[in-house]
Amino acid sequence: MAEAGEGRSCPLGYRYDPVSLCRNHDEVAEDVLYIVGGLYGNLFAYEEIARMALAEERHGKRVRLVFNGDFNWFNADDEWFRAVNRRVLKHTATLGNVEYELANPGDGAGCGCAYPGFVGQAVVERSNRIMERMQAVAVRHPDLRAQLSALPRYRCLIFGGLKILVLHGDPEALAGWGLSRETLTDEGAGRLKEWFRQTDADAILCTHTCLPVLWSGEVDGRTRLLANNGSAGMGNLAGDPRGLIARVARSPAGTGAVAGVDGAGLYLDLLPVAFDLSSWLAAFDRLWPAVSPAALSYRQRILEGTPLQPEQLILHHSP
Repeated sequence: MAEAGEGRSCPLGYRYDPVSLCRNHDEVAEDVLYIVGGLYGNLFAYEEIARMALAEERHGKRVRLVFNGDFNWFNADDEWFRAVNRRVLKHTATLGNVEYELANPGDGAGCGCAYPGFVGQAVVERSNRIMERMQAVAVRHPDLRAQLSALPRYRCLIFGGLKILVLHGDPEALAGWGLSRETLTDEGAGRLKEWFRQTDADAILCTHTCLPVLWSGEVDGRTRLLANNGSAGMGNLAGDPRGLIARVARSPAGTGAVAGVDGAGLYLDLLPVAFDLSSWLAAFDRLWPAVSPAALSYRQRILEGTPLQPEQLILHHSP
């Protein structure tokens, strides 16, 4: 059994200063960003996202795929591990805690999830065991570990003159939970506004906490936007096994989006990823049979999604 702190601690290497996050940035030439968090090794979701991007390009929209961490997790064999990473690393990417621990395992970090107190200990221990198995696979692929190790922890992108901050956890830590649904209470929204002031970002795109959420608000006279896509590789809504990605663009996504926020001419929409569920479930069950930690923690969600309804995705707070 893992030690009590493993999976709940936040290693020093995960931490950063919010003020520094947008000091350096890259210009984006494309018309649309797909922010893909929490692919979790689902190759079928990757193929569907690539198909979605191609469909936009056929309508004259250039699309950049940005993977903001945890694109590995269930891909616990050599062939699957190489297939996922070879595809993702062709695109813009940042580290998640999973990739960090695969490339640079830390003593006492466990899965590197930094789970807060409201997550049960059994979930934490199962995640630590999943990470142990993934690390045993990753060590056999030093070339991919080197590429993962070289990834940044966050990226600031200039998109249509606006600063788009892409990270995994929150603006203070790679595995931070400050942008989760559970912590974005009115008090949490106040901290979010302070992070917008510190980073000077117009939009923050995150993942890590597994449940989707959208937010918009005025900070110092500017509209700021937040999107946490939940998971691209697993279901996010009630009775809905589709993944979600965040689409960033100067025009709305249209009827396909499940929810969206906008401001200052920028649109953040959550798009469903309708991957081949039967093929994905067959691959998952082969690698993670019924008594495995991944099956116990995730199989029901893969089949049924979460209790969330689409109308719950946008959080509203008092000014």
